[in-house]
Amino acid sequence: MAARRLFGVTRTWAGWRSRRPPDPAVPGRPLVRDYAKKPVIKGGKSGVVSDALKDPDVCTDPVRLTTHAMGVNIYKEGQDVVLKPDSEYPEWLFEMNVGPPKKLEELDPETREYWRLLRKHNIWRHNRLNKNRKF
Repeated sequence: MAARRLFGVTRTWAGWRSRRPPDPAVPGRPLVRDYAKKPVIKGGKSGVVSDALKDPDVCTDPVRLTTHAMGVNIYKEGQDVVLKPDSEYPEWLFEMNVGPPKKLEELDPETREYWRLLRKHNIWRHNRLNKNRKF
């Protein structure tokens, strides 16, 4: 009797249709997704203009570009920061590498930078090798 119930249940399970997601290409079947709220447009019909985001103005004046730090001011109003003479800045600021990062062969093996970069390369290599490995 238990076997009959077991087989009866399996027969009904086999009779169930698998549910598929709706196909958007089928005509007459709208695909509607309302996961997020629709954006509210301010001032659409009332005539009030909203503050739209716009790109900052590009300065082309060479004198202003060499005396001011353009784009550093984070406030809506106010002036750009005036650059000070080089003597007022710390020495390490001018020793920083602002170009492309150094390669492993260019670094001295006695420095901390060399070993950090070597570790990073080994992690990248390990991740590449394990990328396609199955569990």
